[in-house]
Amino acid sequence: MASVAVASATALVAGCASGSGGSTSGADGNTLTLWTHNAGNSAELDVVKKIIKDFNGSQDTYEVKLQAFPQSDYNSSVVAAASARKLPCLLDVDGPNVANWAWGGYLDPIDVSDSEVPLTDQLESTVGRYKDKLYAFGFYDVSLAFFSRKSVLKAHDIRIPTMDKPWTKAEFDAALAKLKKSGKFDHPLEMGTGGTGEWWSYGYSPQLQSFGGDLIDRGDYKSASGTLDGKDSVEWGKWFSSLAAKGYIAKKSGADPNKDFLAGKSAIHWDGSWNAAKNAEKFGDDLAILPPVDFGGGPKIGGASWQWAMSSSCSNKEGAQAWLKFSRQNKYFVEYAKATGTLPATEAASEQTEGYEPGGKFNILVRFAREYAQVRPATPAYPYISTEFEKAAKDLLAGADPEDALGQAAKNIDNNLKTNDYYSG
Repeated sequence: MASVAVASATALVAGCASGSGGSTSGADGNTLTLWTHNAGNSAELDVVKKIIKDFNGSQDTYEVKLQAFPQSDYNSSVVAAASARKLPCLLDVDGPNVANWAWGGYLDPIDVSDSEVPLTDQLESTVGRYKDKLYAFGFYDVSLAFFSRKSVLKAHDIRIPTMDKPWTKAEFDAALAKLKKSGKFDHPLEMGTGGTGEWWSYGYSPQLQSFGGDLIDRGDYKSASGTLDGKDSVEWGKWFSSLAAKGYIAKKSGADPNKDFLAGKSAIHWDGSWNAAKNAEKFGDDLAILPPVDFGGGPKIGGASWQWAMSSSCSNKEGAQAWLKFSRQNKYFVEYAKATGTLPATEAASEQTEGYEPGGKFNILVRFAREYAQVRPATPAYPYISTEFEKAAKDLLAGADPEDALGQAAKNIDNNLKTNDYYSG
């Protein structure tokens, strides 16, 4: 049985950037290189290693070798390698970036038909498509939720919302006003405003969408004007800005907002499923896992996490797709969920994962992902859109006029679309 080798990611990228060294795409016959962003995440990396070890031991034709990167360096490493056409055969990609990497020529479509787990069994947010072609799939997703304590809500006469009857905007605003007036919390609501990068689009654009707005017109993905700065989006902007103006949230949260929530500094925390177990350990049966607010367009959360793909420069696509198909076994979907605390991508895997099974204490998060998740716009322009939205949202918390902030973001996005010929081709 072949061993799983972990090479130095830094040395590899240096070679790619200079154009020296051997190809990482599998030019050594049937040896396939796999890149992952999990160098600093031992729990998930161990599952990747296991799949590779099992695959290598299951047949004598191909050997997959692993190279792990810190997540902070991963995307830039992929871009550098792509420029030198030295991408590995197999790599993981953050779901929102699938369209950009496919358009940029980094990825080739994949065929995983006849796998043990059909794609139709997966959460839609865990399947990466662009222009109706399959480019990636993931084993898990995560879910946003409001976390609170039943005792706190009861003490302030605040209704505990359910999926059948989530909070309305009016109810939510009234609850925040009560909690603020009590004087018992630094801020009644923790929204993670100290976060950076993709958190801003992932965390806050679903609320924008629940208001009826969006980041771009998804009809043809050719304009943000009229959508990101439309009436509904501006209403969201006014509400989001008011949270800081009224002292309901911090303009910039502390370094560990979940720690602050656990310490009682906030009454309600807008956060991800990744902290559900920690919250349950602290509060036990008093923990309340609550659905997102219905701001008029229905409750919304973001969808899509890390997924697996095949590079366009892979010289052994048959071998790469053999690994991808092999990995799509139910037991691996279960192992990812158990190791990482993420949401299993299939119902079958949820049933075999303690806490996520029907009736389990975290099953509601799976239901949120199934019923509320909306993927970020599947356009190559998305990374730029996300950056512009982050800037606009930060400006809103600083007191900027919503029409001006969102209007400028929409204008900048439209200019980017036009400059790139609307990402045609």
